[in-house]
This record gives sequence, C-alpha cells and structure tokens, in this order.
Amino acid sequence: MDKIVSLARRRGFIFPSSEIYGGLNSCWDYGPLGVELKRNVKEAWWRYMVRDRDDVVGLDASIIMHPRVWEASGHVAGFSDPMVDCKNCKMRWRPTDLAEPKCPACGGELTESRQFNLMFKTFMGPVEEAANIVYLRPETAQGIFVNFENVLNTTRKKLPFGIAQIGKSFRNEITTGNFIFRSREFEQMELEYFVKPGADDACLEEWTQYRLNWYKNLGMNPENLRLRAHRSDELAHYAKGCYDVEYNFPMGWSELEGIANRRDFDLTQHSKYSGKALEYFDEETKEHFIPYVIEPSAGVERSTLAFLIDAYAEEPDKDEIRTVLHLHPALAPYKIAVLPLSKKEILSDYARKIYADLRKCWMVAYDDSQSIGRRYRRQDEIGTPYCVTVDFQSLEDGMVTIRDRDSMDQIRVKVSELSCILAAKLSGEPFNS
Repeated sequence: MDKIVSLARRRGFIFPSSEIYGGLNSCWDYGPLGVELKRNVKEAWWRYMVRDRDDVVGLDASIIMHPRVWEASGHVAGFSDPMVDCKNCKMRWRPTDLAEPKCPACGGELTESRQFNLMFKTFMGPVEEAANIVYLRPETAQGIFVNFENVLNTTRKKLPFGIAQIGKSFRNEITTGNFIFRSREFEQMELEYFVKPGADDACLEEWTQYRLNWYKNLGMNPENLRLRAHRSDELAHYAKGCYDVEYNFPMGWSELEGIANRRDFDLTQHSKYSGKALEYFDEETKEHFIPYVIEPSAGVERSTLAFLIDAYAEEPDKDEIRTVLHLHPALAPYKIAVLPLSKKEILSDYARKIYADLRKCWMVAYDDSQSIGRRYRRQDEIGTPYCVTVDFQSLEDGMVTIRDRDSMDQIRVKVSELSCILAAKLSGEPFNS
C-alpha cells in the first residue's frame, strides 16, 4: 500500500486534501491523472450498467433531500456504529475493527461502547434551529426510491427494470484509513433493479455474476476476487440476501461491492411516510404490488484503489526494475503519449500535428523532456498503453514507432494509418497483428 500511496502522490493521482494546512483526515483530492482515472472508472460502470442495456435508465438526485426521507429509510434512528474512545490518546475506534480490547495507537484503556450516528448534519436557511436540520446523504439509493414513480411514469418501463445513479455520499466514519479505501466523502455507483416478488432470488444470482464479470472484463486478476455470501446473522434488517464482491487488498480480503436483495422495504417505507402509493401495476395480471429490489452498490474510490493495486507491477528490465501500471486501456488516464525524439522545431512541429490529431479521439500526453528511455518509464508508471515515437526518419518516410506498454514491443506504422491502428489496439487487437 505504501508504494501505491507514493506513486499516487508523486505522479499526480491523489493528494491529501488541504495539504498546505496539514491535511484533513480521510479526505482526498484527485490530481490531473487521478481525476481521469476516476472518470474512466465511472464511465466504464455507466456504459456496462446503463448504455449497454435496454432495461436500465439513469438518474442524478439531489445530495440534500427532505429530512423525512432519512426518517423513512431508518437512517435517523438507526444509521449508527458502535464507538469506543481511548482514555489516553482520545482516538476513537469501531470495536469490530479491534483485534484486542486496547487502543491500537497507544495501547491505552478504552471506554465502554456507545452508538454514534454517521450522518453529517447541516442547516437549510438562515437560522440554525432544529426545524431547519437537513442531512448530507449517506447513500445515493434513497434518491432513486423517492423518484421511482417519476421514472416509471416518464419512461413507461416494464418490470424488470433498473434505475442507476453515480453520486457523492457522506459518512462521518469513526475509523478511516488504508488510503482511499474508507473516507468520509465518497462517490457511489448504485443500481436499484426492480423485479416482481418471486423473481428476486434468481435475479440476485444473475446480478452477482454480472457485477463480478465487470471487474474481470476490465483486467482485474480473478485470483484477487471472490464472492462471499452474507450469513443470516450479518444481513441488514431489510435484506433477504446479500453477496459481497471481495478483493485481496494489501490489508487482506475486504469488500469491494455489495449486491443485496432489499425486498420491498424501501418503497414500502416511503409509501408509509409520504402517503404516496409507490406501487407497480402489472397490465397482464391486472394486479398492483410493490416491487422487490436488487441493489448492486460499488464505491468509486474503492474500485479505483483496487484497479491501481491490481495493475501495479515491478518488473526486471535489463539491469533495472521498471514500475508499470498494467491498467486496462478503458481505465488508463492517458491512452497514448506522443514522444518526439528531439526538441528541434522541425521535428516538434511534426509531432505536435500528430498529437493534435490524436487528441480529437483520446486523452493524449505530449512529452519531450529527458531521454526517450526515461519518457517510456514515466508513461509506464502512469499506465499509458501506447507511446508514439516521432524521429527524424518520420519526416522522410511518414512513419512513426508505436511501443506497447505491457510487452515493450515496437512496430513501425504509417502516420496516415496511425489513428485506425491505435483504435484497433485500444479495443483489444493483439499488438503485433
């Protein structure tokens, strides 16, 4: 994990938030490469979950919602964790995170456990009083449930169908750490898939495999992934069944994503609290009922961390060790780097034209400082799949060299065919074909 943190800081993936003021615990800023990687993770999820399917639509609900939403969902009364304090250093911990009954930081004695609500409170309006309390949402799911009727009426979807959302959530976590694995401000990628009661068990199994395949399709090592079914004593009170997709992080196997059968709990609660009948009418059977819900829920930051860890490698290269991120091309911040062999104007002008042309299609880097070997290493370390080297021979024959990040093989191609060849390589065509 230390190597990932160092690389992320050094190469501009992730910085501590408010660093010039000493930072803010468990809050992170995403730099030029990090913001691209995160955006690519979200885009890959949206394409797989929404654009590639005809039974899912999207939503972007407000972060601040009516406080009754959180009463109906149970968050106001029950969204809490047990917490203990160290009597010596005053640090706070989840009892479930402790291997023994003493402070992990200083070894001090701990207080008795007490409950701590994880929601951030704020006030809406000019007066800070109880009537104006609102919450920063702790999950995106409730925005989907309260919009169920709106989406159903405007899209006229038939069961089964899903509503997907990517958005910010906030949890006042007691114990944070392991880099971006658990933070207080994070993004969720969630789907609420509505099904007829009775079809829910089979649907849960289908979505579990479908979500597991997403990680594998994006190059994650299957040996680092596993499914774990929740025991009956660890299921949430509303859940009929749940699976975790777990990843073998440096700190051990931990949850990457949860896929839960939430039954009809949420729509039933919001119907009760709002007075709106959030039901589905089946035109074939002429019956009204509240659908069951299958919910795949993944964290953007946690997924990003897993992809970084899985892609990281240190490999022998002659007398040196090269650091390389074997990121899937769909996730790589830069798809291509254009590297002129010299800074001489006649060559750099030619290389800049190639760079400008490629940028119409992809995120492309341009690097002309230091030796070509050092530039290759820089691009390897940030996960750029292909480097295009422009040399003086290019001015004569109109050809450039493409270098593959993973194999380090090189091929010479015509500039006129460069875009088509790169498009084929980025879509999965073997490099030397």
